[in-house]
Amino acid sequence: MFRQPIVQVNADQPASAGEPSPADGFEVLLITGMSGAGRSCAANSIEDMGWYVVDNMPPKLLVPLVDMMTNSSSKIHQLACVIDVRSRSYFDDLSQVLGHLDDLGVRTRILFLDASDEVLIKRYESVRRPHPLQQGSRLIDGIDEERTLLEGLKERADIVIDTSALNLHQLSTKLYEGLLGAGPSTVSVHIFSFGFKYGIPIDADFVADVRFLPNPFWVPELRELNGTDKPVSDYVLSSPGAEDFLDAYEKAIAVAIEGYAQEDKHFVTIAVGCTGGQHRSVAMSEALARRLRSRGLSVTVSARELPKRHN
Repeated sequence: MFRQPIVQVNADQPASAGEPSPADGFEVLLITGMSGAGRSCAANSIEDMGWYVVDNMPPKLLVPLVDMMTNSSSKIHQLACVIDVRSRSYFDDLSQVLGHLDDLGVRTRILFLDASDEVLIKRYESVRRPHPLQQGSRLIDGIDEERTLLEGLKERADIVIDTSALNLHQLSTKLYEGLLGAGPSTVSVHIFSFGFKYGIPIDADFVADVRFLPNPFWVPELRELNGTDKPVSDYVLSSPGAEDFLDAYEKAIAVAIEGYAQEDKHFVTIAVGCTGGQHRSVAMSEALARRLRSRGLSVTVSARELPKRHN
């Protein structure tokens, strides 16, 4: 899918043999296609995947932007640009720009979004906006002209998606499948511990209550520790019911995440609570995270109440 990189930073300063180019590991995704086919929706989904997205940029500005991002200390390694006929005459520069990116050794992909004429007309009529190439003539004339201009680019595209029969969530799911793959691996999970006495979180998709476990607070040598400390973690996880709870909860979460991936929900928050949010919930959050990571999921963990110990 990717074009093969050329080991050369620029024409005047070739890279030494074996020396990595600044462009190594940098990706450019061009989002283009028919106006009304869903480019803006696609850009939003791709931004959610972690790409740095720039909309409606003249193609010639792409090269200096890539040069700036690859020759700085920037941690951004994925750049997505929405480039289409809205840039008017600047759009003609795109082929030359793509060739220059190849010369720089930058890996590029083209995502092309399409839809039938009938669907495009309905979408434009619903938003009551003119086509960018309509210029006072019929809407279908603008669509026809755009198809002609984009014909070569569509043939060159790495990913082509026809959005005629897709809603926003179905389009997003297609994009995740095309760029990241399908299934639960596209879902990012955040697990955080909390204390019920400080309030139930309002932003959690799941709330687990682990107050049924013995409380390390009542063990003098564990009271001043927290769930990230091994003595507390061992105490909590060896308590009757702890592993049984984790077994059942892990399976339930796995089923839900499988469904979320199919329904275009790619961010899931799980809250695990105990009384004060210091011991049991912290240890169980970490244990649940380890189990979900073993399933290939991307999981982050935080503890809402731990800072309160020092206040």
